[in-house]
Amino acid sequence: MSSNVMTKSSFLVPAGTESEGSGHGAALELGTLAGRALLLVLRIDRVLEQESLHVSIWGSADGQDWGAQALFWFPQKFYSGATPAALDLKQRPEIKFLQARWETNRWGRGIPRPQFQFSLEVQEV
Repeated sequence: MSSNVMTKSSFLVPAGTESEGSGHGAALELGTLAGRALLLVLRIDRVLEQESLHVSIWGSADGQDWGAQALFWFPQKFYSGATPAALDLKQRPEIKFLQARWETNRWGRGIPRPQFQFSLEVQEV
């Protein structure tokens, strides 16, 4: 398993990531920030009309087993912009890794696949 180790500011989804469908980012090892409060910033840089992006944050003790339920879901997004959210892991000290997962949807006329450019940054609070 390869993972990134978190610094004061790290990315669950790197800046400039382009997606035409659902997917997930690499595991991010929290290191000394396990069991602390974190700031998540979802930035959507490019989006088409009539499509949605729904991003969730998953936690794991070992970077392998992600459980059956996400720790957090951002509200479904339809437009570009930045959305901050707090994730307090003080009650979940066993969580040592985070992973972002996303679902996309497109409806209406035009290009049949969703197309997003976005990032998800994690910052120490």
